[in-house]
Amino acid sequence: MEHPSKERTLVILKPDAIQRSLMGEIISRYERLGLKLVGLKMVVPTAEQIEGHYTLDPNWRRVTGEKTIKSYKDRGLTPPSEDPLEITAKILKNLKKYMTAGPVIVMVWEGAHAVELVRKITGGTEPRGAAVGTIRGDFVVDSYIMSDTDDRAVRNLIHGSGSVEEANMEIPHWFEKSELVDYKVSREDVMYNKELGDILP
Repeated sequence: MEHPSKERTLVILKPDAIQRSLMGEIISRYERLGLKLVGLKMVVPTAEQIEGHYTLDPNWRRVTGEKTIKSYKDRGLTPPSEDPLEITAKILKNLKKYMTAGPVIVMVWEGAHAVELVRKITGGTEPRGAAVGTIRGDFVVDSYIMSDTDDRAVRNLIHGSGSVEEANMEIPHWFEKSELVDYKVSREDVMYNKELGDILP
């Protein structure tokens, strides 16, 4: 069994993160957490790449639609439709427009509980409700109400894999195996070794 410190997750800095010059700030948040960057590239995605990314999981359309409906109802609002697939068709259309508007930075981060911790530090999908101290909570004011009013995707800076299984599907969608680098950084000895080792002279 592979050591938990080898868990990997996919992160995409979306066009609004690039346009707002937040790349360094976001990357430093993940680095300070102790995660290791093992893959990085800037691309201008095609609509096909984006649709392929969001539909890697065959349940994505249904689950995303159901979550969106629930989010509306939890806030005492009427969802635009009660049909999850109708909602997701609109979401996907807007995501393709949003994600192909300019360059994105695609990254693979490695470390213990990488998927869970990236999600935690990134913050909730809707920036309006994201906790203070998270990336979205600190840097974004957007909401589902604004994005629906404007008929666009919510601008929330980042995509992060939702589960280990999702990460395992998404990473090969964006990276060849040869584009991911296995290497060691000295802090891993402190973070992951059973004993701290020789610290004192």
